[in-house]
Amino acid sequence: MLKFLPILLPLAYALLIYRFSVKNTLRELDEKSTELVDPKFQPVLDRLAKALDLPRVRVHLYEIEPVNGLAAPDGRIFITRGFYEKFRSGEVSAEELGSVIAHEMGHVALGHSRRRMIDFTGQNAMRMALGAIFNRFIPGVGFWLANMATSLLAARLSRSDEYEADEYAAALLTKAGIGVAPQVSLFEKLEELSGNVAGRQPAWLLSHPKTGERIAAIQGLENRWKRS
Repeated sequence: MLKFLPILLPLAYALLIYRFSVKNTLRELDEKSTELVDPKFQPVLDRLAKALDLPRVRVHLYEIEPVNGLAAPDGRIFITRGFYEKFRSGEVSAEELGSVIAHEMGHVALGHSRRRMIDFTGQNAMRMALGAIFNRFIPGVGFWLANMATSLLAARLSRSDEYEADEYAAALLTKAGIGVAPQVSLFEKLEELSGNVAGRQPAWLLSHPKTGERIAAIQGLENRWKRS
């Protein structure tokens, strides 16, 4: 049992940190959000709900300025105040905002939040274990190397999740009669809306795929569905 201690201790610590992080995140979301009620946006939510044979799709408004959408660990869907204001100002259409909801619903439906708990815990345990090992041979930089290795792994897993959620959203939007055009048009303007400069970073370091690659994947799906 003792020989497994260097692995079990980091694993237990990582799990504890993750649970603490989730608890804090949910508390902040509870304190800073309310259910989104907007008659101009409701028809899009109704179409998504009908496509999924659900009575309704609930969306919460998270009172922070960055332009973003997110799926909470408990399955709730959030749009930030910053994103919602882009809709109210006319910079984003109801259908484009709906594509964000569909994407976040994909993360929930595909179990990405639950899988992220396992990934996060494992990666932190691996980071600590590798750091201790590397530091024996390369003092001073061992933990830096371990952090780089686990960050690359986390980014790759996150990119895979994003592609899967994009595909789910494309299928849902198509079934709802909205189509993928709003999904594509939002991606085309998203970096400008959010002030994101991620395009300057190497693709393999990004937690999200490059915008152009996501658009190409969605359009590829659409063409394949048209041929079938």
